[in-house]
Amino acid sequence: MGGGSDTEQQHLLIALPFEEPTKSLERLKKNFPRIKVSYVNLNNLPSLWEDVARHVPKDIRNQLSTIQVEPTPKISFLEQDFRTFNELFRVIMTTLVQSHSYNLLHRWQKEHQWRRDYAEAYVDLRQLHDLVGQRLGVLGYGSIGRQVARVASAMGMSVLAYTASPRATRDSKKDKGFIVPRTGDPDGTIPEAWYSGLDKEDLHHFLAQDLDYLLVCVPLTEQTRHFLAAPEFEILSKRNTFVSNIARGQIINQDDLISALRQYDTDRKAGKTGDALRGLRGAALDVTDPEPLPEDHPLWDAPNTIVTPHISGLSSEYMDRALQVLEVNLERRENGEKLVNEVDRKRGY
Repeated sequence: MGGGSDTEQQHLLIALPFEEPTKSLERLKKNFPRIKVSYVNLNNLPSLWEDVARHVPKDIRNQLSTIQVEPTPKISFLEQDFRTFNELFRVIMTTLVQSHSYNLLHRWQKEHQWRRDYAEAYVDLRQLHDLVGQRLGVLGYGSIGRQVARVASAMGMSVLAYTASPRATRDSKKDKGFIVPRTGDPDGTIPEAWYSGLDKEDLHHFLAQDLDYLLVCVPLTEQTRHFLAAPEFEILSKRNTFVSNIARGQIINQDDLISALRQYDTDRKAGKTGDALRGLRGAALDVTDPEPLPEDHPLWDAPNTIVTPHISGLSSEYMDRALQVLEVNLERRENGEKLVNEVDRKRGY
């Protein structure tokens, strides 16, 4: 966006690989009449993205969904995180699918089987647990983690939060980012306990809190690359934790994850119980390493695993909410206020 004087009209160019969100853009133009707003669908003009990309630093280009630029020396880049909490629905859905053996029930339906023995192989439906009293560990307590925590708490789960830096005060636990009304955990009051740190000792202390479910939603940085590997999965084996990853595939050592999933499957089929039953009982992965996941990759066939092609954030509301964040920041920019959801290039997110 051009950085001219207060009286000079500025130009906002939004270039995205989506159809034009007409209603959202009309609202944007109405609320900011001094800004000329243009929209380009990159799927229709791929060469334009190449032209725009030449002006954008590589580390920004790899992260941004929206680029604001004008071919003039008066250019400013607004780096902001547009992630919303659409991932919530996938996290909760896959949790319920796993906890209630939905795949087995769906197979019975497709086979027209009304089963009355309640058991097949080593799955005994009479032994299934609901979520009341289960412990959810949220590795990365941002906007997505807070919304998952809100719903999980409503279903009777206990929530434990993990952040990179300590949140020792009431103010530090508050969500300072963009908040959709009636969502999330604005004041940070849901977790029964908070943990923090970027070294393995701190991480292991958190993972050792008898977690039934672990939600991975930390950003990918050099500190979090392969943050979860064999030693971490061994700690989680105590509770046979179910792992859900909606962050980035490289945060998890995928080979170690597959091994932990296979170990549980093997031990369970062998009739092991209690402390003798090791490994992870399942995983829900919306992100993998690499992406796209090759057709012959063993992760596809890992036991008790749900793999989806990095689509958990998609919904019909995505673009409108993303532009709501943009509107808030345009107003803050005009008023000289600190932006929300601003990317810190030194931290990597």
